[in-house]
This record gives sequence, C-alpha cells and structure tokens, in this order.
Amino acid sequence: MSAQPEPALLHSEEEEALRAAVRDLLTDHCDPAGVIARSESAAVHDVPLWKALSDAMGLAGLLIPEELGGQGASHRETAVVLEELGRAVAPVPYLTSAVVATEALLACGADDLLGELASAATVAALAVGLHVAPGGAFASVRLEDGTLHGELTGIADASAAEVLLVPADDGGLYAVRTADATVVPQVSLDLTRPVARVALDGATGRRLGEAGPAVWRALRTGAGLLASEQLGLADWLLTETVRHLKERRQFNRRVGGFQALKHRLARLWLEIAGLRAAARNAADALATGADTDIAVAVAQAHAARVAVHAAEEALQLHGGIGMTWEHPVHLYLKRVKADSIAYGTAGAHREALAALVDLPAP
Repeated sequence: MSAQPEPALLHSEEEEALRAAVRDLLTDHCDPAGVIARSESAAVHDVPLWKALSDAMGLAGLLIPEELGGQGASHRETAVVLEELGRAVAPVPYLTSAVVATEALLACGADDLLGELASAATVAALAVGLHVAPGGAFASVRLEDGTLHGELTGIADASAAEVLLVPADDGGLYAVRTADATVVPQVSLDLTRPVARVALDGATGRRLGEAGPAVWRALRTGAGLLASEQLGLADWLLTETVRHLKERRQFNRRVGGFQALKHRLARLWLEIAGLRAAARNAADALATGADTDIAVAVAQAHAARVAVHAAEEALQLHGGIGMTWEHPVHLYLKRVKADSIAYGTAGAHREALAALVDLPAP
C-alpha cells in the first residue's frame, strides 16, 4: 500500500503573490476607521470593496471551474484570501457566498448560478443557521403546492444576497431570489457579518438537488476555511499588540520591555503558530481530499480558543484605548467570538474528531 503524500503546509510563490495583492487592496480600501464607520451605518457590507475583490481580481470565482467562468483554483488559494480578509476584518460576503454557497452549488451542479457567482453578478447565501456544524441538523421550510413557506433564522449575509439557497422539507435545496423573500436583520454581536431572519410566504424556488449532501459539503468547507479567517484575525491582533507595546511607555520605559508581557506574547505566538499549521492543513486537505474530515475537525477544535485568546490579550494589553469604540480591537473581538460558534463549536468538532478516530468518551 502506497503511503499518502505529506500535506504541503508551505505557501507557493503564486499563493504568496496572491496574498500580497489582496493585502495591498485591503490596505488601500479597508482601513479600520472605515470599517468602524460602516458598522455604525445601515449599509454594513462594503459593496465597492466586494466589487474590487470580485470584479477586478476575480476572487469570487476562485473555487468555480474555468469552463463556468471561474478561476479553477483550489481551497489553498481561497484560504490565503480568507486569511487576509480576516486580518482586515473586512465586511464582505466572501466566506458565505464565494465559499459556502459556491460549494453547495457545486454539489448540486447548478452551472448557471455558478456562472453568475463567478462573474460577480450575483451574491448567494446558504439559508442555514451560521451556528450549524457539518453533519448537524438544520431547519427547513415547507413545500406546499410548489411554493415555499416558513422562516429560517441566523442566516449570515442574507442581507447582501440576491439568491438564497433554501432547504425544504422534501429534502431538496431550492434557489430563491431574495425579491421573493422577506429578509429581516437580527441583532448580531459581530457587526461586520450581519445575520438575518428569512421569511418565505408562497415563494417560488427552483429545485437544485438534494439538500443533505450539498449542505454537508458546504458547511464542512466553510468550517475548514473559517480556520484561515480566524488565523488572520489572531495574527493581526498579535502584530498590533506587539506594535503598541513597543511604542507605549510607562514608568519611563517601554511597556513591551516588561518580562511578564514578553512571556504572554511568546505563549500567544506559539498558539498562533499551531493554528497556522492546523488551518493550512485543513485547506490542503480540502484541496486534495486526503483525511479531510479529520483535518477540518482538528482545525476547528483548535481555532476558536486561539483566536479568542488573542483578542482577549489584545484588549487587555492595549489598556484603556482598547476599550474605546474608536480602536478596532472590539471589531476583532466580536468577530472571533462569533466565529467561535460558526459552523459548529470547538466542542462539537472535538466530538466529531473523537468519532472519526474511534476514541470513545471516558
């Protein structure tokens, strides 16, 4: 029996070039002050930034085959983009549309909608609660006389979508235009990724395929690549905290010179290094299909704890300024807390991992 190849955890030159291009774009168009101002407005999603990412760079179609107008790239490149979007806590529907909804459409073979997503003509959202883990139970609406009825809650980025992918009680996944639905914003801790309640009252939808396999594939990919977003968030928090402590002075010396703070930052750096390996392994496994379920479960069992710890340390070590609305640390804290329950909690992924490796509970 031939051994499986080792996962490629290092970035290629092409992936590093993609990272540099995305980071340059976000530096120019997604500054922290602008994100804070947008989070206070009614238009949370940054449409010009989304157009720049999707139209100018073609990133909306990374996972879509070239024959459908996409880039035909892999989950590795997508992970690089998500890491950079996490670093900027960018308010764009990339994870929900270009990853989760795209994977559901790929599972159903919905080529026409994939073409719309690849060309950035359409934003789609999977109408499954953001908290649902891969393989977990999800709510569905009723199919009566060929029309859809019911409510679904906690749908991420539904307010930015033109198409909703809605599971129904006949086991099908239906494409519904948001013009035929009522989308009501819900209170969300994370102001940069809003959630909404979707109500359908006699909406017409096109059956795309079986909901079960499509939702499972979409949520598994979402969970695996979410770890890259969490890595980007944690990495920015550590970098920004180190920069602040090098500049902040107390008792006539730089705060970063205190040994106790150096130890805390060193421990956090080690945690983030572990998260980087886990996130990269999950992206590589999704791209190659090698031990994918295990890699995704490992990444998500680890990612939430590290990202939340990074945000808590950043908030505390920034002192009083970290508690203000003007400083962006609060945006990162809210995003990592919301991400910690997105696509399944760490506990749910640990349970899944235990089952995958046949490790019974004590």
